Amino acid sequence: MKHQMQAIILNDFGGVENFSMTTMPIPEPGDDAVLVQIAAAAFNPIDYQIRQGATERKRMHSPVLGREFSGVVVKTGKAVTQFSPGDAVMAASGSMGSNGTYAEYISVPQDILVHKPAGIPFATAAAIPTASLTALQCLNRLGLSPEAPVFISGAAGGVGLVLVKLLLHAGFTQLLATAGSEESTQQLVSAGLSVSQIINYRQPGLLQAILHQQEGKMFDACIDLVGGTMSELSAALLTTNGIYQDVTALTTAAARETLFNKGAVIMNISNYAYSLTGNFKYYGDSLRQITTLLETGALLPSPVWITGGFSVDTVQRSHQLLELNQSKGRKLVMALFSNDKLMTTDISRHHV
Repeated sequence: MKHQMQAIILNDFGGVENFSMTTMPIPEPGDDAVLVQIAAAAFNPIDYQIRQGATERKRMHSPVLGREFSGVVVKTGKAVTQFSPGDAVMAASGSMGSNGTYAEYISVPQDILVHKPAGIPFATAAAIPTASLTALQCLNRLGLSPEAPVFISGAAGGVGLVLVKLLLHAGFTQLLATAGSEESTQQLVSAGLSVSQIINYRQPGLLQAILHQQEGKMFDACIDLVGGTMSELSAALLTTNGIYQDVTALTTAAARETLFNKGAVIMNISNYAYSLTGNFKYYGDSLRQITTLLETGALLPSPVWITGGFSVDTVQRSHQLLELNQSKGRKLVMALFSNDKLMTTDISRHHV
């Protein structure tokens, strides 16, 4: 008889009331896979978009949602060489794991997994992978000199804060970012921007205000982390043949028309694209770049909000906070371990 684990499943598309706790078999790792006991799971907007039954539901591979985590290795496949039981790890599992991360265990390909940087708590580590991989892809594909003016919408979010830090580390100086509150502004200042590089997107006449601040000069690149009307603003601010990085795939028809008229280079930023071709090494290799920056102090983790322990209530509350845009620039995290001092000896009692 297989050992069982607890998991929170989505029974049907729709509201948060469709989540429930259940038991299911602990997954058995394949030859190139690693079984991890999950310490913490982070929440992402795609979680509630899948729950609602939006287009993102096509990426749903298990009734257990959740796409990034930290934890401790408990078992490895016979071809695994990089990890051993007891290793503290983290990953952006996406649709590549045996199940989602609202569960006690997950089996993932060894190629997407990295060792957790020493000194970073499990809760903080769980919130690093997805946002960091997205931000790093934005930077790596930008292809501009550091002197180029770059506009970032939604910069105080999970991806935005990491992206700002990466751009500053790469030497970019002509950055302008949007924020909607004093708290968001302070987070961007803490990330390294000056107050003059931050503009309140809630102010009337935002486009004119930005153009006035820029002395009429357009941006060589606009990185849109919000979509909707912000995609229209980004398109309007872009210079002819400029680069528009679309992270959300939420451009409007008006934005697409403007981008076409400007002959813009449109870059669709998608980590999911690599898994479709089976390129799992992209995830581990990219995440190791991030952990190196973290370990050297060149990059600091973004703030997290532990919304609760492993429960249906925590999942429901976290989805609602994300859906209502009330995370206040912090990554929401569910803690499955009671504390960050849980050692291998504590795990061995499960006899996986």
